[in-house]
Order: sequence, then structure tokens, then C-alpha cells
Amino acid sequence: MIKIGAHMPISKGFDRVPGDTVKIGGNSFQIFPHNARSWRASIPSDDVSNKFKREMKRCKIDWENAFCHCGYLVNLASPKEDVWEKSVSLLKTEVEICNKLGIKYLNIHPGSHLGTGEAEGMDRIARGLNEVLNTTKRVVILLENVSQKGGNIGYKLEHLKKIYDLVDQKDRMAITYDTCHGFDSNYDITKKEGVEALLNEIEDLFGLEKLKMIHLNDSKYPLGAAKDRHERIGKGFIGEKGFAVFFSFKEIRNVPWILETPGGNEEHAEDIRKVFEIIEKYGIEVE
Repeated sequence: MIKIGAHMPISKGFDRVPGDTVKIGGNSFQIFPHNARSWRASIPSDDVSNKFKREMKRCKIDWENAFCHCGYLVNLASPKEDVWEKSVSLLKTEVEICNKLGIKYLNIHPGSHLGTGEAEGMDRIARGLNEVLNTTKRVVILLENVSQKGGNIGYKLEHLKKIYDLVDQKDRMAITYDTCHGFDSNYDITKKEGVEALLNEIEDLFGLEKLKMIHLNDSKYPLGAAKDRHERIGKGFIGEKGFAVFFSFKEIRNVPWILETPGGNEEHAEDIRKVFEIIEKYGIEVE
């Protein structure tokens, strides 16, 4: 079974997410644990978390297919001590929100070193992650690959590996692969040899079992453009044929796919249908 969904709004309550996911044709989802543009976050009440868990059960969504994404302000690579400290504090709260809701995975962008250099940035990220992981429980942090722009760390998978190696609790660390970010950074998944190279790199660096989520996004710009502009499925430079190549690998189909494409629930429903159209059109066998 293909595990697919989208980043879902929480404005009407966490408990609406599982049902809305099913309505758009999904069985997986990603949410923000709070207002993503704020440093403020609060732990949900027992009533809120219990309603959410009941809806998860009613909608028969596997907990392995439920993800949170950290807020936009978090930057563990920041050389600004106040920003770094607020990032660590907020990430701890986000982990506790995940724990209260029962969500196992929290996805983060590694961060931007703001011109101070990748090595220093990676050290700060690992120091922050150790602080978070050593004072919280259960939740697994997913490091996401990012576009090669500005001072971003993580546009190469080897960056994620260097951070991973510096973290104490490796059992609570895994990765997310974003197709647009990867395409921006010269990971060409439109060709069979490109996908094979990607999978081999993940296996060599982490083991494929550490790949827990794929952000499924087309790209508004060509390979290597480093623009970080997501596009609807099949409408960008990865395109239908490119995604058909990507989907043809069993290792890719085994991982939940989460759309972060432009638009809301209606557009995401259309993109989910498009994914299955591509699978059918190109004769991809789904177990």
C-alpha cells in the first residue's frame, strides 16, 4: 500500500487532521505542532490529545505515518546565542507536544550557519540536538535535506551524516528526503541511475531503515537551481516522467510520502490523485 498524505492545517484543531486526511485521499499526514511563525507553543490539554487519538483510531491511520514539522523560527545552527537558546527551548516544547499527541516523529531543517561556516554550524546543531534529546523522551528527530542556498546546512546528505555522528542518542535520530530540495542540490531523481545513487548514499551513510519520510514536491526550477520553490506534482522540472522513475523503486514506495506542494486541501487531493495517475499510467506495480 502506498502511504501518502500532505501537510495539513491545524487551525480548526488537531482532531480534525485525521478525518481531513482521509477526505483528501490520504493515509499519512504532517502538521505543525503550533503556530509555525511564533516562538510560543503550548502543550495540548488532555481533552485535545484524547480527541486527536480517538480520531486517529477512527480513521485507521498508522502512527508510523504521522509526522510533525518544527516551526519556521527554529535554527539550531545560529551563531546568535539568544536565537540558539530559544531554538533549543522551542524544540523541547515541540517534542513534548508530539509526546502528548502520540506522534513519534518530529521533522526539522538543520539550520543556517549565517556565514560562520558549515563546520561550526554542524557543531551547534549537534549540541542543540543533544540538549533536546537528553532532556526529553521517545520522539525521533528527523533531519531533512535542504536546498543549497544561503548558509543552509544539509544540502548534502553527508552534512546530515556529520550531524548524526555527533549526536549521542542515535536511536532517536533519522532522516527525511525532500524531492524538491534534493533536485535543487543536484540529486537527479528523474533518471534511474540518479535514484540508485541516492538510495546507495542513504544506505551507506545511515542505512535505508533510517529514511522515515519523503517530502514529495515537484520543483519550479531546473536541476541544481538552489531556489527552494515547490511545485504541484507533474507541473515542474521533475515532472510526470521523473516521478514515474522515482516511484518505480520499491525502497521509495516503502516510505510515507508527504506533499508540501502549493495550495490547500483541495489542491493536495488533486496532487494525490495525480500521483496515482502516474503510477497507473507508467505501469508501476504496487504491492
